[in-house]
Amino acid sequence: MEPRGVMGGIYRLTEWIMRLSVINLLWILCGAPFFVFFFMSFISLVNGQVPEDQMLSFIQTACLTLGVLAPFTFFPSTAAMFSVARKWVTGEGDVPMFKTFFKGYKDNFKQSMLGGIIYTILIIVLVVDYYFFANSGSGQIVSGIFIGLIVLALVSLLNFFSMLVHYHMKTFQLIKNSVLITIGKPLRSITTAILVGFVLFLSFTQFTWLLPFFTGSMIAAVAYWNFNLIYTKLQQQLEDMKKNEEEEVEIAAEMDREDLVKSDYKDTK
Repeated sequence: MEPRGVMGGIYRLTEWIMRLSVINLLWILCGAPFFVFFFMSFISLVNGQVPEDQMLSFIQTACLTLGVLAPFTFFPSTAAMFSVARKWVTGEGDVPMFKTFFKGYKDNFKQSMLGGIIYTILIIVLVVDYYFFANSGSGQIVSGIFIGLIVLALVSLLNFFSMLVHYHMKTFQLIKNSVLITIGKPLRSITTAILVGFVLFLSFTQFTWLLPFFTGSMIAAVAYWNFNLIYTKLQQQLEDMKKNEEEEVEIAAEMDREDLVKSDYKDTK
């Protein structure tokens, strides 16, 4: 029996800490090649181990390597993490974590890899364009636009993972709908970007211990929670439209019956 009161609150808090940390560790473990190279590159930059004249070349090489590794390691692992986050957000907090994670990894591996390749190419193109215009004398405004496009692409990527674990669709349909939701729901997209950005800010600047235990799982939970609000609202709108259509059909049928009654009444005269 679960304890109540203060002890019950502490119990639930520790339970959620355990859930978030376990899934985050599984996420890192399954995407190990990507994360190992990312943190090695990050530490080299932060500690000043890269000479200034080689900085740009080092960053370009690191981004290219991460772009190659991501579709085959990072994206399938992230899809598995979103599978668990979906269960949590929809009220299945006691779902078996290991079983759900690895089932999500297996079921979504191919689509997450294909979608990951497309999103990786898109983001690399946007980043290259940003650097091109940022380094040109008259491209500051355009480079700012590309920053916004990069943020939209990243939010769309989070929506892609949310839709991947929620719907049975083809990969290109998932990408198309993810982009449409991101653009069509700007307030939700901004909210997702702010919340995820806040988690990343805390993780990289204030509480670095969040990175191995909570950062990924918190982002997945926040992103899917925001997506679920969009999904719930769309479902409610569809139900309201269906209800209105049924009411209109009933009204039309009733009017037809009244016309028939009037016609029959006239014929009897």
